[in-house]
Amino acid sequence: MMPYMLPCRRRETNLLDNLAFLFAIHEINQDPRILPNITLGYNIFENYYNARITYDAMADLLSTGNANIPNYRCGRQNDLLAVLEGADSELSVHISNMLGIYKIPQVSYSFVSHDRNDKTQFPFFYRMLPKDEYQYTGIVKLLLHFRWTWVSLFAPENDNGEKFLSALTPILASNDICVAVSQRFPELIVPDLSMTLDSALPWKEVNVFVYYAEIRSFYNGIYLINIILKLFIQPIDGKVWITTALWDLTSTLSDSKFLFQHSHWFFSFLIQTKYIPKHDNFKLSHVAPYLKKAFHCFFKKHVLSGKERERCEQKLPLDMLAPALSQDNYNAYRSIHALAHALNAAYSSRFKRVMLVEGSKVGLQKLQAWQFHHFLRSFGSYNTSLDGVYLDGDGELSANFDILNWVVWPNTSVASQRIGSLERQAFPDKSFSVDEDAAMWLRGLNRPLPPSRCTRSCPPGYVKVIQEGKPLCCYACALCPEGTISAQEDANHCTECSEDQYPNKDQDQCVPKIITFLSFNKYLGILLASVAIYLTFTTGFILGIFIKYKETPIVKANNRDLSYILLISLLLSFLSSFLFIGRPRRATCLLRQTAFSIIFSVAVSSVLAKTITVVLAFLATKPGNKVRRWLGKSLANTIVISCSSVQVVICTIWLGMSPPFPESDMHSQPREIILQCNEGSVAMFYTVLGYMGFLAAICFTVAFLARKLPGAFNEAKLITFSMLVFCSVWVSFVPTYLSTKGKYMVAVQVFSILASSAGLLGCIFIPKCYIIILRPDLNTKEHLTTKIK
Repeated sequence: MMPYMLPCRRRETNLLDNLAFLFAIHEINQDPRILPNITLGYNIFENYYNARITYDAMADLLSTGNANIPNYRCGRQNDLLAVLEGADSELSVHISNMLGIYKIPQVSYSFVSHDRNDKTQFPFFYRMLPKDEYQYTGIVKLLLHFRWTWVSLFAPENDNGEKFLSALTPILASNDICVAVSQRFPELIVPDLSMTLDSALPWKEVNVFVYYAEIRSFYNGIYLINIILKLFIQPIDGKVWITTALWDLTSTLSDSKFLFQHSHWFFSFLIQTKYIPKHDNFKLSHVAPYLKKAFHCFFKKHVLSGKERERCEQKLPLDMLAPALSQDNYNAYRSIHALAHALNAAYSSRFKRVMLVEGSKVGLQKLQAWQFHHFLRSFGSYNTSLDGVYLDGDGELSANFDILNWVVWPNTSVASQRIGSLERQAFPDKSFSVDEDAAMWLRGLNRPLPPSRCTRSCPPGYVKVIQEGKPLCCYACALCPEGTISAQEDANHCTECSEDQYPNKDQDQCVPKIITFLSFNKYLGILLASVAIYLTFTTGFILGIFIKYKETPIVKANNRDLSYILLISLLLSFLSSFLFIGRPRRATCLLRQTAFSIIFSVAVSSVLAKTITVVLAFLATKPGNKVRRWLGKSLANTIVISCSSVQVVICTIWLGMSPPFPESDMHSQPREIILQCNEGSVAMFYTVLGYMGFLAAICFTVAFLARKLPGAFNEAKLITFSMLVFCSVWVSFVPTYLSTKGKYMVAVQVFSILASSAGLLGCIFIPKCYIIILRPDLNTKEHLTTKIK
């Protein structure tokens, strides 16, 4: 059985596609795994880009007799199952019009119009080249990789060119790539260049040209662009071309060497294959000897049709033609193999006896062309041998691309290098890749890739600012606002650092914040701790003196037990300052404010009890006064216990309702993370301070009124002065505390504790220690009871 296929060549005098076609047929017929016991036949027709010749070839192909009479069966049987063609869009439509009558598959391996993708108009058409849309994605990614954002677009004046511009322009805009020039040119006729210098000015800043290439218009477009560059743009060296051409550009660039006499870069995409050709400027003259040996061609005139055709007969094996294969005509080679695999699947299914195709059952009878469509549409389900190239469910080719860079050397030789790939089935972030080892080849040419931008890049730390009336790519740069950064060039917006970081000086990266608290290892913490230790030992020393001299009149005067309570309270208050120094913990946060407030309440209550005792003692000396019975330990103890209990109740309510807890303050200081104790309830915190202030105010008032009572040693004077110091410290504490941040707030409170406690200790007990140690002659009952005149 001999199914026939028809390739229509896509370029005049191009025999390489035919050689690839013949070599693929030869391989398939020699492979026992593909179409066993079936010989794959073929007919080859040349259309010369002529519609009349194309129709004549199609009529001859569809006719079974010697004359070109379709639908007239005479003589030989027509085994045509598919037509493989490489015609342009216009001729491809003519072919479809005739093949559509017979539902014969039409497989194209050439550039055709986007309209051919419409399956309602062309249901029997199959492309062996991928859709342009996926290639556009690769072009955009290539531009972004090399940071080319100022480009020009060129396309022929036809439907394909219009759709190229309308499809690619919004994709470029969505990726912040601007089109400086969008030029269209006639397909075949060289236009009259009426461009002025003003209209050519946008070209000067553009170094990258994206060119939509078609077979017939390829040279015309390049010629036009080079003429414009030569006339209006100086210098013109170092221009970058990115073309949509999916064929091997070796012969194309070599034949148009006069257009590339200056240094140019040329990028294109090719379908990935396992076959790697050698680009050695292979020309048809190299193939001619093979053709003469392998084929015997002669002219034969048919009697009925009167038409003379060149007929060729194969004489030698086609293995010797393998060197003629290049990656360009490998598309035709691959297309034949794709059809052979689909045909093999069709004939393999015949042995299953039953197969549902469009609602009818097919047994062992001969395969019809209209039944072949089912296998072409399902080609991807069983194709595993064509380099990852397959037809999807819509009959469209799905394939990966290699990205090639082409260079035309001064000696007109052409070299290419694979620099990357575009993988259709890969993850989106890995679909595009540039081989850095291959990119070394680019740098080895001693010609750095030129930039193509409307403006200089904004460095890190700056943000792009769109200028009114200018394209998006022609932006200005502005420094990021305070507290934000931009870590990359040409940032669209500035970002804030995370809570535990802050911007560096250049605002191009985030730096970890410093963790800070009132530490024992820092100078401020060491100073406060040292003062607290010194005052603690001083208080202990004074307490020891009072215990040693407890039987002396000055110690016994004004209630010795109150003095002990006051000294112990002051000792504990100095020690409580250590709760404020060091890393805040849950336990220290719960204890620091409550312990401090209760201890200070006991101390102030003791001073208040001393003051009231002084006043009552003076009143008791008057004859007939009944105050004498209030004097004694019971009154003093009652004052201390009752006043302190109120503070204990307030602290208990505080801990029960909203206790303090440790927290990290990320926002108070821009470069610091402040570890501190959150007071839980600010109202309760100031209630505690307010109650201590209330006790101190009462104590100060009573002591001030009793300061002039007669006596050689009137303790009310000492208490007045000590409470004056105490109140001054805590009155200044509130505004100072509110105006500081972080560890300095804690330091202010520790200083207030130490200063107020030291004021009470110094003003009340230092004069007594002076008399006890240095003036024992004054430590007598007679002296203490002597009235001052």
